[in-house]
Amino acid sequence: MGALVFTGESGVTTYTAIALKAGLRLYAVTGMKPNSAWTPKAMMTRAASITGKTFKARDYAGAIAALEEWLQTQR
Repeated sequence: MGALVFTGESGVTTYTAIALKAGLRLYAVTGMKPNSAWTPKAMMTRAASITGKTFKARDYAGAIAALEEWLQTQR
């Protein structure tokens, strides 16, 4: 088995993007927040800061797609 390690600023941002994508998907499907700090607005704001794109309110699918695209460019 291998291990996956995220180091440095880019590693932390990559991990955040992965977790944020999952959190947005959870909220979009169930309406549940991943934790008390990750409100829908906070998640969308962080997705915008990572991807550099602007999203309409409640465009969770667009934010998820943009995060996936961003992650693919980082690999």
